Amino acid sequence: MSKTVRSLFFVVTAMSLLLAACATPATEAPAATEVAATEAVVEATEAPVEDAMAMYAPDAVEGDVITAGSSTVFPLSERMAELFQQEGYTGNITVDSIGSGAGFERFCVAGESDVANASRAIKDSEVEACAAIGREPIEFRVGTDALAVVVSAENDFLTAISKEQLGQIFKGEITTWDQVDASYPAETILVYSPGADSGTFDYFIEAAVGPVTLNAEGKADLEAAEAALLGLEGAQFSEDDNVLVQGVEGSPYAIGYFGYAYYTENSGALKALAINDVEPNQENVDNGTYPLARPLFIYSDATIMSEKPQVAAFIYFYLSNVNDNIVDVGYFPAPAADFEGAMSAWMTATGN
Repeated sequence: MSKTVRSLFFVVTAMSLLLAACATPATEAPAATEVAATEAVVEATEAPVEDAMAMYAPDAVEGDVITAGSSTVFPLSERMAELFQQEGYTGNITVDSIGSGAGFERFCVAGESDVANASRAIKDSEVEACAAIGREPIEFRVGTDALAVVVSAENDFLTAISKEQLGQIFKGEITTWDQVDASYPAETILVYSPGADSGTFDYFIEAAVGPVTLNAEGKADLEAAEAALLGLEGAQFSEDDNVLVQGVEGSPYAIGYFGYAYYTENSGALKALAINDVEPNQENVDNGTYPLARPLFIYSDATIMSEKPQVAAFIYFYLSNVNDNIVDVGYFPAPAADFEGAMSAWMTATGN
């Protein structure tokens, strides 16, 4: 019984006894059994309600968590891992930035990771690879990225570009800046791109290079688009977005692309271009007008989450706190319906 309820009870009991003393002799004080029964009722109503989620608290789990994949999702997962540890988790969390494709290979082929970070949806071939080792990947939408197309802050002639021109540059059809606009310098365009294992690369091929690389039927030929970019003379590729930042920063004639978070971290040295005259910002991402926005995901498996409660706890913490941190990291919240779907998928996987 709480102190407040107990005090109230004793006050009421005392008043009852006082009234009994002043009443006629026929009035009897409450029997001891009645008092005990009343106390039992009060105690029962005060019994604490068990928190079903308590077992997933950061300080309630132990054991390691291994995550790997997208360099774009890396800053977000790293932030969530740090916060999870600050809230009392004492195990080790590994967050490796190796690209979405390599992350799915580690998760679905080698079976070495507990969580795959991805800046694209998992492919059918990767789902099949997971099935071959007894894993059934569960998708959790954690945010939205606006792909930033950037040039050096020293570039004084370019502030916007069309998506078509962008595709032509990274395909190799446009090789000097004066081919974009006659008033621009007749200088060779230096191209920087994530490597083929990156989900950012895959998305860029689909969104920008593919639409200007058509097959005989007039449809986007993504294989030809990928081959064109990978074979582009002088192009620099890296799975490390920081290497791309340094490369673009180093020349006023360079251009590159990567997740918006890496631009925000280096906005003093870089300039983000408007695409089709639309700026990459939250308003334009939310209203669907920015042409290079894409979803961000993490993936796991129900068996992993059951056998390793620390993995289930980390994902629950991630989903519960991501919207309070994602803008600060440099990305944008997922649509409400997709976010609710992610939490529902977690509840189903854990049987809650």
